[in-house]
Amino acid sequence: MKITMLGTGSPEPYARRASPGYLVDTGDESIQFDCGGGSFDRFLASGSDLSKLSHLFLSHLHSDHMIDYARLVHARWDCHGHEVDDLKVFGPAPIQLITTRLFGSEGALAFDLKTRTEDVPSQQIYAARGGKLPRPWPKPDVTEISKGFELTGENWSVKAVVVPHAQPFLDCFGYRLDSEGHSFVFSGDSGPSKVLTRLAKGADVLVHMCFQLSGESPGSKWFAGSSGHMEIAETAAEAGVKKVVLSHLRPHMDEDGVHERMVEEMSARFKGDIMVAEDLDVIEL
Repeated sequence: MKITMLGTGSPEPYARRASPGYLVDTGDESIQFDCGGGSFDRFLASGSDLSKLSHLFLSHLHSDHMIDYARLVHARWDCHGHEVDDLKVFGPAPIQLITTRLFGSEGALAFDLKTRTEDVPSQQIYAARGGKLPRPWPKPDVTEISKGFELTGENWSVKAVVVPHAQPFLDCFGYRLDSEGHSFVFSGDSGPSKVLTRLAKGADVLVHMCFQLSGESPGSKWFAGSSGHMEIAETAAEAGVKKVVLSHLRPHMDEDGVHERMVEEMSARFKGDIMVAEDLDVIEL
């Protein structure tokens, strides 16, 4: 299993960090979790193969976790649509409606898609790549998930749990992927959660959103849906994970000495490996 950090930032525009996205390579295929702004460029920069990408799991529908969705689907279709099946997409409602409003016959990209599939030069380009006419439009295979969701693939399985973040406006999930004896857990955006802790039990890697330093939350509502570094240390310790990765970081958390402070303070509670992620970091298991 290889895990690539495609985006480790937040909604704030920040050249150092794209918005959240994580790619897990299980050997024969790649699986992506979230696709925030800038994460697609990081996908390309990582040298990863779009044709291997088979599944996309969305934790929730805040824009910083899915605004590159259209670009990811379109690019995969445009370059590899004649080689691969449509991307399988899993996420909370209304991801099906969003997909229709992007790629449907009356969708935001309908004018582009009509041109690319009906304009003669575009058809010639498609044929030169090995495609056969008529050219179908992209049609992501979308499944809206709910509490208790599980899925089994060729050599992997995924489970989802509901995590506290932006309810009742958005449904929000964390995920666990197990493959051939290795395990990756992604918190999604989540405040402290016993359910997430149970999901992460014994995992090799827990990638957890760290939107603020502990103690910075301006109120109980914020704290309930957003974790700081010491809350993450508590989760990692209780779950007994081997490695915890801090992601979804804001610009002020990259100031001099802050990373070192977080790791030092967390180490008093969690004795495993602690990593402050950067875009394009790779973890191999």
